[in-house]
Amino acid sequence: MTEKRQRSEIQLDPDPVIEAYKRDVDRTLLRENLKLSVDERFRKLMALQRFAEELRRAGRAGR
Repeated sequence: MTEKRQRSEIQLDPDPVIEAYKRDVDRTLLRENLKLSVDERFRKLMALQRFAEELRRAGRAGR
């Protein structure tokens, strides 16, 4: 039996913890994000960080 065939025949039971977390993950968002280039993903992350900082500043100013 070849190594490739041996690996494909091994069946692992799903981990219940991982299965529980998978229910709450929107995989469509992950797929859309993976369609972006690395540069595009970094730009989106930086924009999100700027927005979060703006919200923090507004929260402090509102007190």
